[in-house]
Amino acid sequence: MAAVTAALVKELREMTGAGMMDCKKALTATDGDMDKAVDFLREKGLAGAQKKAGRIAAEGIVDTMVSEDGKSAVIVEVNAETDFVAKNEKFRNYVAEVAKQALTTTAADMDAFFAEPWAGDPALTVKEELSSMISVIGENMNIRRFQQVKEDNGVIVSYIHAGGKIGVLVDVETNVVNDAVKEMAKNVAMQVAALKPLYTNSKEVSADYIAREKEILLAQIMNDPKEASKPEKVIQGMIQGRINKELKEIVLLDQVYVKAEDGKQSVAKYVEQVAKEQGAKIAVKGFVRYETGEGMEHKSENFAEEVAKQMAK
Repeated sequence: MAAVTAALVKELREMTGAGMMDCKKALTATDGDMDKAVDFLREKGLAGAQKKAGRIAAEGIVDTMVSEDGKSAVIVEVNAETDFVAKNEKFRNYVAEVAKQALTTTAADMDAFFAEPWAGDPALTVKEELSSMISVIGENMNIRRFQQVKEDNGVIVSYIHAGGKIGVLVDVETNVVNDAVKEMAKNVAMQVAALKPLYTNSKEVSADYIAREKEILLAQIMNDPKEASKPEKVIQGMIQGRINKELKEIVLLDQVYVKAEDGKQSVAKYVEQVAKEQGAKIAVKGFVRYETGEGMEHKSENFAEEVAKQMAK
């Protein structure tokens, strides 16, 4: 058995790009055999992964999975470095497997999710399988987030827009689950994808938010001499009018339904219409909307530059 020296660990790290502790663990497990240690790291998906860990991964896709009975669902976002890889079938198949695992996981956060056994190979953790995929695909990747939704008294419907750029889950409580109700839910999900509401209904909007908006609107009015000279009652009416207009933009059920034939019907009225037609009780309880890379730093280089870089290697 060869001694696991710092020099051996350093050499293995330079060969594989794996982390220092992973290299030490690999050498210890293989009695200091360098070739076996490399294989050990490759089997764990760790060789080559660390070298890519510093790259920005803000592309990728959002995916969803809904159980057969429609009572539970999950939405996940998995990132990669380029849109090119995000369209790769191998990457998309991997994301589908992540969604499948996330649908039934009991993990309360990402750390716990990464630590649990990977369903496709329980000998690996979710984190180790991710590292393996990074080595296979050749780009930094990350499972950024997931959210589960459960509905015992209705149905959950999903919608994916633009090949995974946006994903939506809509939670509908109803005593009737048929194709018409599911189509209604799908239309509402498309509404969420297109108009990006912040709340499901006006009850979710906090009093603090309304108060802050009123302060901002009042300041805007007072900075305009013509409007500031108006009576207090008129000013308050103007503020409330603008608040009402804003709520119709950010509250899902108050938004104008995008498919409305008259261009005026609200989402709430559309849901009521379907409920009446189906003799059902329907309530849109909530939604989850993920957009790939939202709030993340993106790479500034374009695809031509990326190709040039690869050819130069």
